[in-house]
Amino acid sequence: MATIEDFEKIDIRVGKIIAVEDFPEAKKPAYKLKIDFGEFGTKASSARIVDLYSKEDLIGKLVVCVTNFPPRKIGPFVSEVLTCGFYRPDGSVVLAVPDKDAPLGAKLG
Repeated sequence: MATIEDFEKIDIRVGKIIAVEDFPEAKKPAYKLKIDFGEFGTKASSARIVDLYSKEDLIGKLVVCVTNFPPRKIGPFVSEVLTCGFYRPDGSVVLAVPDKDAPLGAKLG
């Protein structure tokens, strides 16, 4: 069982996708995202969401990200945050998003 203290160690914040690039070097199809977290800066993330989202659909979308995991090198790319989503039975990923506007960098609590 996880405790509330365990949950509080994870820094989950809202950000806005401001740039999307193809990531052909990834083992599984993915995008390179640039995400704006307001006063917390802009961070990079790799996301395997190409099945359900076009690059154009993602620009300006608010997303939920874990911001305090160590950076992870994925091929030649360094992913600084984990963009959260839900796996469907077919393996595609549905993004976890706020249902209303939230300030960039707002912490999930």
